This record gives sequence, structure tokens and C-alpha cells, in this order.
Amino acid sequence: MSDPHPTSKRSKYWRLLHGFIILHFLIEIAYCAYLVFVVLRPDGVIGPLGSQALSIPHELMVTRRLYAIECWIATAGLVIYLALTEPRLRGKQSS
Repeated sequence: MSDPHPTSKRSKYWRLLHGFIILHFLIEIAYCAYLVFVVLRPDGVIGPLGSQALSIPHELMVTRRLYAIECWIATAGLVIYLALTEPRLRGKQSS
């Protein structure tokens, strides 16, 4: 008996890969946010740096900025990936 959906195995693997890619982006975003706001936080600072950004060491500021840039790149990558792969998010297209 032949399989009525010959691409069912293939689509299952594509869905797994799709989920893995999305999960990877989300983990990367969470990891970078954790580093910027928890690990690389100056002593006595809770929340945004504000005017205390002028008093923290240059190395710490550069490291925080690099992780923040990495977070923005991962966020942009996720948004672009979802825009290209999720037809439900595209809305109705006029014919």
C-alpha cells in the first residue's frame, strides 16, 4: 500500500528543522539579554544604566555593547526568518 502523502516524512523533518531554527534564535536572544542585564551589570545598578554609563569601565561598556549588537542581530534574523517562512504572518494577499 502506498503512502497517500509521500512527503509526510520529509515535511516532518522540515518542521523539526524549522522549530530548531526558531528555538536557536530565541535561545540566542535570551542568552544575550541575560549577559547584558545580569552578568555584565555594574555593581549597584538595577535596570538601565542611565547616567551611570559614564562611570563604568570602558571594557565593560564595550563588552555590553557587543552582546547587545549580537542580540539585535539575532532578533533581526528571527524576524526575517519568520517573515519568509510563516505564511500565517503574511496576511491575506490580494489577487
